[in-house]
Amino acid sequence: MATAAATAVLVVVTVLLRVAECAVTYDRKAIIIDGQRRILISGSIHYPRSTPEMWEGLVENAKDGGLDVIQTYVFWNGHEPSPGKYNFEGRYDLVRFIRTVQKAGLYVHLRIGPYICGEWNFGGFPVWLKYVPGISFRTDNEPFKIAMQGFTQKIVDMMKRESLFESQGGPIILSQIENEYGPEGKAFGAAGRAYVDWAANMAVGMDTGVPWVMCKEDDAPDPVINACNGFYCDAFSPNKPYKPMMWTEAWSGWFTEFGGTIHQRPVEDLAFAVARFIQKGGSFINYYMYHGGTNFGRTAGGPFITTSYDYDAPIDEFGYIREPKHGHLKELHRAIKLCEKDLVSADPAILLMGTYQQAHVFNSQTGGCAAFLANYNVNSYAKVFFNNMHYNLPPWSISILPDCRNVVFNTAKVGVQTSQMQMLASNTELMWERYDEEVASLSDNSMLTTIGLLEQINVTRDTSDYLWYITSVDINSNERFLQDGQSSVLIVQSAGHALHVFVNGQLSGSAYGSRENRRITFNEKINLRAGSNRIALLSVAVGLPNVGTHYELWSTGVLGPVVLHGVDEGKRDLTWQQWTYQVGLKGESMNLNSLEGESSVEWMQGAFAGQAQQSLTWFKAYFDAPSGDEPLALDMRSMGKGQIWINGQSIGRYWTLYANGDCKGCSYMGTYRSPKCETGCGEPTQRWYHVPRSWLQPSRNLLVVFEELGGDATKISLVKRSVSSVCADVSEWHPTIKNWQIESYGQPEKFHRPKVHLYCAPGQFISAIKFASFGTPLGTCGSFQQGTCHSPNSHITLEKKCIGQQRCVVTISPTNFGGDPCPNVMKRIAVEAVCSSAAQPWHR
Repeated sequence: MATAAATAVLVVVTVLLRVAECAVTYDRKAIIIDGQRRILISGSIHYPRSTPEMWEGLVENAKDGGLDVIQTYVFWNGHEPSPGKYNFEGRYDLVRFIRTVQKAGLYVHLRIGPYICGEWNFGGFPVWLKYVPGISFRTDNEPFKIAMQGFTQKIVDMMKRESLFESQGGPIILSQIENEYGPEGKAFGAAGRAYVDWAANMAVGMDTGVPWVMCKEDDAPDPVINACNGFYCDAFSPNKPYKPMMWTEAWSGWFTEFGGTIHQRPVEDLAFAVARFIQKGGSFINYYMYHGGTNFGRTAGGPFITTSYDYDAPIDEFGYIREPKHGHLKELHRAIKLCEKDLVSADPAILLMGTYQQAHVFNSQTGGCAAFLANYNVNSYAKVFFNNMHYNLPPWSISILPDCRNVVFNTAKVGVQTSQMQMLASNTELMWERYDEEVASLSDNSMLTTIGLLEQINVTRDTSDYLWYITSVDINSNERFLQDGQSSVLIVQSAGHALHVFVNGQLSGSAYGSRENRRITFNEKINLRAGSNRIALLSVAVGLPNVGTHYELWSTGVLGPVVLHGVDEGKRDLTWQQWTYQVGLKGESMNLNSLEGESSVEWMQGAFAGQAQQSLTWFKAYFDAPSGDEPLALDMRSMGKGQIWINGQSIGRYWTLYANGDCKGCSYMGTYRSPKCETGCGEPTQRWYHVPRSWLQPSRNLLVVFEELGGDATKISLVKRSVSSVCADVSEWHPTIKNWQIESYGQPEKFHRPKVHLYCAPGQFISAIKFASFGTPLGTCGSFQQGTCHSPNSHITLEKKCIGQQRCVVTISPTNFGGDPCPNVMKRIAVEAVCSSAAQPWHR
């Protein structure tokens, strides 16, 4: 018995020691894991915005980029689409996603929320939550708190059951409760304060063994850590001196809305913002997004958010590494890690080196020294004197010196490869068939009839984007406008987001809202006849709101007034007459978008390209999966507005709105805001729509498109995304070699001379050198030109080293180029190489 008791005690002690070793805590300097303060680099990858088959590659690319942590929201409306009925399969297999991250050796920051914002439908809340009796979202409201705690507990229990918290030996080191609550809390006043306190206590009481975070919540109660979101967070400070400085969303770009431009953030500025945060004492940075992905189905919210959620992230929507953003940030992370011991053990001393120049110096007690030299001037270089040495700092940049002497990284000097992407035709033949949505029989399928206009979501419960409002108008044959051959005018006020007006089965016109103006007005002439006329208004939602005080009460749909002008009595108000409602489309009710339902109607076969384009039309085609493993997309430029399905799975909404903005070019220098660097003006906001290869079978894949406005389906094409060319633009560099550099980077000769690294995507090879110049080349990737200094051997040298290779490395040395073309001049090499998927690339 004594032996058994001793054994039991030993087991308990062992378990307690293991838990203690795995504990995650924090102090004012950093998150502490296994007793060690850590500088943690994180990136947001949202599991439903990609496919399980993509997850491993995404996580590995993130790890290769120098990340320690993967951050994700938890998507309540995807996991509990109806009360008590849960979904943790496919793209919503949260455990599988976290296991994938764990397998790669990375940590997880789980943002349970369960409110997420995130340009996600209804901010991540299930729509059924809106109809819980007495509920009021995100405030001191018992029905809401009961529901919120129930889902949070569900997720926490699942994570515990799978031993996924770090306190159990798993990868989850941080959790988040609520999300960006600060503005809401101020609006709610005392009720908001009470709610924040309740949410924090509720979360901490779940005993996960890891810290909880609240972002954009200055009043986060202990022990919850408050954190910053934004383009810059160097001015942020935690609300207590014993909490670390955390940046939960460092915005890598910005989201895209239909009708808007593409927002790109230069990597030089993003790196500058991160370095500036670190030099201020920050110890946790999360890129939002590191991979943005795709808003499949009807998950995009806002409204008016595009199906693409690319976000100009280091890994693009299709899973390709975006260069130079990925590579330049990777070098930044490497430089920060070289300074980690000094950063987490010392506070910086700040030295002024000029009007716009500063040095942040970290001197640790063990004798280590790291420095960040900053030039905040947006117009000119600065020559500064630090530690008895001179340094040249580009405008709006920070240099990192892990030994307080040698610069290993400057935020404005991008020396990594730039990749240019292309969409290539897959030569997949699409033979289309067509079915016209039946408008004439609308009232036969109606679900209810009532006096007056109803709010859309209260009727549809968001089961469809579409709701029909149907009424009739009797016109006397003696009406003057009929006698004069004139038209009456119909004015419809709607809370959007789009509206199509049909009179006697014919489309009379459409109206659209935007994120800036969600209320829309239809004001057009319509053709009425003597007798009874049927007016059918098709109201279309483009995603539900995702942010705002009491957004659960915001209205969508035709709310009126609806007024007919030009009749003999002057105007006729139709608002309060009898209206009939039909949820969704007939094609939806028959599941025309699925393999099971597509045969339920007669489809029109044969050529129809020359026919007049019809509104409310379904198209279908079968196709075989293209060869290769490149990501796929549909080119929808010839279409108007609608939705797409592949083998019954929803790709998402498409809308060929042309981007309106100010695409005047972009400089990385100076404070970034989302309107600063716009591209795509005059082009469709989104042309290509991601088709996951895992959704395809080898042959006979069903593609279904529903078109609202009328488009030419014969011009839809399936394309492959690939790397068209890769560029490098690298300067000569001769730093002094230190032991820590050799240990961190490998062989010392790597630092004697810089090198050009070129690599194509897997399955591709360098097939040609389009441009090469060692000397003083001009221009940027895609438009390089020779400068006044140029080595004639540039092209042949790169060909010999790189043609036929998937990747190649060329040292920047005059001996490699047959001599120095211009002695005593700092030279660069600029090269643009063509990538090809040819099985046997050409070799010189």
